[in-house]
Amino acid sequence: QVQLVESGGGLVQPGGSLRLSCAASGFTFSSYVMSWYRQAPGKERELVATITSTGRSTNYADSMKGRFTISRDNAKNTIYLQMNSLKPEDTAVYYCNAARGSMWKKYDYWGQGTQVTVSS
Repeated sequence: QVQLVESGGGLVQPGGSLRLSCAASGFTFSSYVMSWYRQAPGKERELVATITSTGRSTNYADSMKGRFTISRDNAKNTIYLQMNSLKPEDTAVYYCNAARGSMWKKYDYWGQGTQVTVSS
């Protein structure tokens, strides 16, 4: 029943902007840390941004700081990634992730991803 559905990807020119969304269902969204990851062809998946369950704290990979903003709306069970000043190097499949756990039990959910292509 757990489902994460990304949307908002597409083709954009360098310097442009996109806003990704991830709609969650089937679990207690407000109890989970949410993150965006991305993976380019031939490269390993990398963390883009993370937001705590309350939304009070966020973290970004260095290459995304100042350009990307992660946010969440717990009332809508949705997280967002606002991407500005996009570069060709940002081209990748972007994935939504939900995580919660302890030393005794962990949960880790993934969406199917949405393609972002930055090109002239």
